[in-house]
Amino acid sequence: MKIVVSETNTELGYKAGKHAAELIREAIAEKGFSNVILATGTSQFETLNQLIREEEIDWSKVTMFHLDEYIGMQISHPASFRKYLKERFLANVPALKDYFLINGEDDAEAETIRLDELILAHPIDVALVGVGENGHLAFNDPPADFDTEKPYLIVNLDEPCRKQQMNEGWFATLEDVPQQAISMSVQQIMKSKHIICSVPDQRKAVAVKNSLENEISNLFPASILQTHPDCVFYLDKASASLLSTAEI
Repeated sequence: MKIVVSETNTELGYKAGKHAAELIREAIAEKGFSNVILATGTSQFETLNQLIREEEIDWSKVTMFHLDEYIGMQISHPASFRKYLKERFLANVPALKDYFLINGEDDAEAETIRLDELILAHPIDVALVGVGENGHLAFNDPPADFDTEKPYLIVNLDEPCRKQQMNEGWFATLEDVPQQAISMSVQQIMKSKHIICSVPDQRKAVAVKNSLENEISNLFPASILQTHPDCVFYLDKASASLLSTAEI
């Protein structure tokens, strides 16, 4: 695991996006295609902007998955992660080889089975992830399930997670935030060949410290990334402010 600290969120996104693009291009050069996972949320804005607007990638050879989606949420809702990816990513790149968006509107259990089959047929080259204020990885809130091999799960969202979604402006009140989601499992994320974790902002500083300097524990879900053979944490000065040591 490596830690890279930037002065600003913009610089963080530049570095993380360039690294992701290099890895995608390497996979395409090696085998003719690349399978990627994209994260959503405010922490990913700058990384995705770099990837979309500044990097030369043959998107026709890229297949995309994403991490999570609320159960019962229509794609027209401002907080929908499908909406986020359609508007912020898919609308701004040439047509992909394929993409698989999580539909939480209908039968959630059936949707996890559909996604399980798809992702098992597409080993992931590059996963772009973030860390929640409560330390969650995807929507695997503490105590996260570190053991299940099932690729996608139905999960319950804890109150700190739901407050984060409200405070980021996606929902007007806490009651509006769904209590369940479909989430990629921790073990499925860990199967990715490369992981790029973009985590800006002071509000993430405690979660970053818990993820990087505490013992590996499902009470700090993202701490499991310490064990991945090729994971890079991209931080800014604010999110890294509580770390004992960091590489700039």
